[in-house]
Order: sequence, then structure tokens, then C-alpha cells
Amino acid sequence: MKVVIQRVSEASVTIDSKKVADIGIGFLILLGIEDTDGQDDIDWLCRKIVGLRIFSDTEGLMNLSIQDVEGDVILVSQFTLHASTKKGNRPSYIKAAKPEVAIPLYNDFIVGLQKSLGKNVQTGEFGADMKVSLVNDGPVTIIIDSKNKT
Repeated sequence: MKVVIQRVSEASVTIDSKKVADIGIGFLILLGIEDTDGQDDIDWLCRKIVGLRIFSDTEGLMNLSIQDVEGDVILVSQFTLHASTKKGNRPSYIKAAKPEVAIPLYNDFIVGLQKSLGKNVQTGEFGADMKVSLVNDGPVTIIIDSKNKT
């Protein structure tokens, strides 16, 4: 699993002109799932995300976690995170999990992140054409791949 975590001052997701997710301070997380991903990837990433200290303290240092600032989260599925651009100019998505594998893992990730955060996680809609808006605060963007745990 790969995640792109963006520290935001605000973010939203719109589908068919209807806003389905809307937060202030927090994380906008893009999640890419591979066929080889499983529950251990979910558990590790959820712990990592909740523990990230990338919010500023009173001295302006990145020492606070999302829980410390009582931030919110929007999680958006993003199969294009597994794009391979090794050959040619058209990306290949062969490593991205097919919906029958990805959807259950995506749903399990939502549950795991909610448990880790102790609060609801807002989402986009798996497979939908979404319009994602955000104000990246910093900017701060962190990329984590669960295959690089060590």
C-alpha cells in the first residue's frame, strides 16, 4: 500500500456536483492498493499515520500529531499511485489491485484508521470520478509505502 498524506488547512471531495467530504485542519490521504497488500499493511500504515508528528507546536516545530491538533481526515482511493512509467509515455497500472481485491482492503483501511484515530474518517467513493480540493498547509506532503517498512 502506498499513501500520500497532505497536511491541509482545508480539503473536500465532490462527486457529481455534490460535496461528499469536507474538513478543516487535518490530512487528505490518497491510498493506492496492490494485489499483494493485506491486513498487516493496513495496521502498520494506520499506526504510522496517526503517529506522524507533522503539525506545528507553539514554537513552529513539527512536533504534534493529528490527534494532538484534533484534526480530521479525508481518505481517497487512488489506484494511479501504482503507475509504472518505465516504458513509453502511457502509464501502466498493472500493480494496482483490481476492485474485487481493492474494495474490501479500502473498507478495512477506513475501519482501521477510524479505530486508530478514535474518530470518523470522511471518504470519497471508490471508483468514482471525484473532484478533490485542498489547501496544502506548509506545504507538507509525506509519501509512505508499506513495502518499505524496514
